[in-house]
Amino acid sequence: MTVTHATAGPVGAADRALAPDLARGLMLAFIALANSVVHLYARPYGVRQHIVESGLVDRIVSVVTVTTVDGRAYPMFAALFAYGVVQIMQRQRAAGASLADAKKLLRRRSWWLVAFGFAHALLLFPGDILGLYGVAGFILVALTGVSDRKLLIAAGCWLVVVALGQGAAYMAPPSGERSFFWSFETADPLRAMALRPFEWLMTPAGVLGVGSAILVGTWAARRGILSDPAAHRHLLRRTAVAGLTIAVLGGLPAGLAVGHFWSPGNLWGISALHAVTGVAGGLGYAALIGLVAIRARGTVVTALAATGQRSLSCYLFQSVVFVALLAPWTLGLGATISTGAVALLALGTWLVSVVLADLLRRAGRRGPAEIVLRRLTYRTGKMAG
Repeated sequence: MTVTHATAGPVGAADRALAPDLARGLMLAFIALANSVVHLYARPYGVRQHIVESGLVDRIVSVVTVTTVDGRAYPMFAALFAYGVVQIMQRQRAAGASLADAKKLLRRRSWWLVAFGFAHALLLFPGDILGLYGVAGFILVALTGVSDRKLLIAAGCWLVVVALGQGAAYMAPPSGERSFFWSFETADPLRAMALRPFEWLMTPAGVLGVGSAILVGTWAARRGILSDPAAHRHLLRRTAVAGLTIAVLGGLPAGLAVGHFWSPGNLWGISALHAVTGVAGGLGYAALIGLVAIRARGTVVTALAATGQRSLSCYLFQSVVFVALLAPWTLGLGATISTGAVALLALGTWLVSVVLADLLRRAGRRGPAEIVLRRLTYRTGKMAG
């Protein structure tokens, strides 16, 4: 007797929900802004390891990015990651796959995400988040049978860990020296590469807020909140208003400190506040984009959604550009470019990725990184783009 195991392949573009893809596409701009400033070096480092700026424009840019982007973009991306994992599980089960087979597929995908993350960290960017998402994938598989109520309770309890951990990470007064990610100021490419795996292992300590976001994203996916945003309009509106208000109010003290408009006596407190309210901000951004997706259509929206569908490739593309231009062992612009200028570079890089993603969409092809990950996950042979 032959036993067959039904599984579904990767979801086609026509079957994808707009809101999650649109959210991923837009949030890649925030990811670029958050990651680009880490590449600046050869100047004194201030609060939260941002370089000390003297120009008013650069200081204002620091305030805006720390208040609205830092610690807000990655929680949103984490929630969307969890949303996608639940969707894969639901799709596999709907296709007739057993729970065990669906879990096996997700574990295989998680292993490959860890591998992608290690390669990304080793070669380009030690602040990589892919490896952490891979680990989160294993946790999400284990949480398959956990009730919604327990998920939300755990998300709330984890915020205590976020406050304690993030508060401690940034509590020391700035010494002017870099206290982590030393590879960014290392001119020897081989020595920088040797440092990056160890720095990669430290990265989760700086993004603890993604834990709560992942749990809330799982809860939201079970209810299809972003898959059918029109049916959840009121919840999305409340979440957007409350989440973004909390994020701005909670992030402004740290932003003003980074911009040197304020010298707080208690860095632990403002760092803890910044991290905890960042989770609310990430969920608020997701909700806001869900609302936009109810009515938004057109060429720009299509291009942004195409970027979200190729978010892995676009994320890696950002690292390639930043290393090529900013690293001390390449062009070395990170030693001279200002905070405001690097923000423009980040947004420009993101815009280029949007154009490239839309060109791939028009050609009927997935992103190169997505093609590889899907082949490895679903164990297919040659797969059309």
